Amino acid sequence: MEKLKKRWGIETNFQLVIIFIVFAITGSASAWLSKPFCFWLGITKPDLGYWFTPVRLLLIFPLYQVLLVLVGFVFGQFKFFWAFEKNMIKQMGFGFLLKE
Repeated sequence: MEKLKKRWGIETNFQLVIIFIVFAITGSASAWLSKPFCFWLGITKPDLGYWFTPVRLLLIFPLYQVLLVLVGFVFGQFKFFWAFEKNMIKQMGFGFLLKE
């Protein structure tokens, strides 16, 4: 735990627990919200067949990213999760989207 706290720049175990809770809520919420989101976009299993699951996973990913920052904000960890998102964006090769 100490390595993780040091790597993430976290000072307390309480903050680490809050961050884990945010990750858990965000993962569950994005999976739960993906069904109505796909329905709203008109993406259904009968239409896509085999491709439904990969398409749904691709839709969950950006939904997860947005929810991660929003839920982090609600739990008072916006600074951590915004830095986390910026780092992920840079690692994916989309760093040019961020203003420095």
